[in-house]
Amino acid sequence: MAAKGLDAEIVAHGFLDPSDTVAISFWIISISMVAATTFFLMESMNVSSHWKTSMNVGALVTLVAGVHYFYMREFWVQIHSSPILYRYIDWSITVPLQMIEFYLILSAVQPNLGKGMFFRLLVGTVAMLAFGYAGEAKFMNPLIAFAAGMAGWGFILFEIFVGGAGSTCGQQMNPYVKEAFNTMRFIVTVGWSIYPLGYFFGYLQGAVDDSTLNLVYNLADLVNKIAFCLAIWSAAKKSTLEAKAGALLP
Repeated sequence: MAAKGLDAEIVAHGFLDPSDTVAISFWIISISMVAATTFFLMESMNVSSHWKTSMNVGALVTLVAGVHYFYMREFWVQIHSSPILYRYIDWSITVPLQMIEFYLILSAVQPNLGKGMFFRLLVGTVAMLAFGYAGEAKFMNPLIAFAAGMAGWGFILFEIFVGGAGSTCGQQMNPYVKEAFNTMRFIVTVGWSIYPLGYFFGYLQGAVDDSTLNLVYNLADLVNKIAFCLAIWSAAKKSTLEAKAGALLP
């Protein structure tokens, strides 16, 4: 009884409920994003100069996500409702930055790369997020907004598989760039599928409760942001080490 009373007092004062798995996941992920930001910034000093921008942009992705997760965590703890607005503000900054990364890692080894790929990915990203939020905020018919948002995501997938980005990657001789690009492409395809599934089954169908939906979104963000940037770090690190080894050869 005393333990239950203490738990109730903890919740009443706005602290984490020891039995609230979703709130705990918000806390873990917010700290993980901060830790990842520190790691990427430190590692950006240990890679070749043409990789530094990619590493720093990756640090921005996790930093922005970390700040928003602190607010989303408090929103959930205090109100126990989905922090939809905060999520979309987070995504409106971090997702375009992630799309920029496709351009940056390719331009790191192909400096004469055109800007068209960058703008096409940006257009697809803006459409996907704008229609998604318009649907969830009921600014437009949710089903129509869902279809339009899916079209934006489909445009992104087309670009990174068979469009300019995909074909440019296929021409690359740098194995580390290809490895990073393929991992990032896998995350955008499989990892991002969680979000439209959550929109469809959670928001449109009402088949998933807020707790489950937020827990899944949190875990998805953990992988889709940190693993995405880790793929870039891995390519940058391997490429840099190989260049250094080549410079030491007689």
